[in-house]
Amino acid sequence: MKATIIQFRRGRKTFKPRHFLIEVEGSNTREDASKFVGKEVMWTSTGKNAKQIKGKVSSAHGGNGVIRAIFEKGLPGQAIGTEVELK
Repeated sequence: MKATIIQFRRGRKTFKPRHFLIEVEGSNTREDASKFVGKEVMWTSTGKNAKQIKGKVSSAHGGNGVIRAIFEKGLPGQAIGTEVELK
């Protein structure tokens, strides 16, 4: 299933480098987003040495169908706006 990384999980003065907010196509409510909790997320980098970083969906975020995922390693800033694979 296609999903897009929106942003780091952050506060006013801090951010969490392993936590990301992800927008899933077709998910418009908190109930839709809560169906993905516990599923695996895979981000693949572009370039010669394509790396794959795994993550896991931890919870829904807000009421508009956005999910929160925690990755094994922190993703680079260039990952914002790219697609991830939701399994």
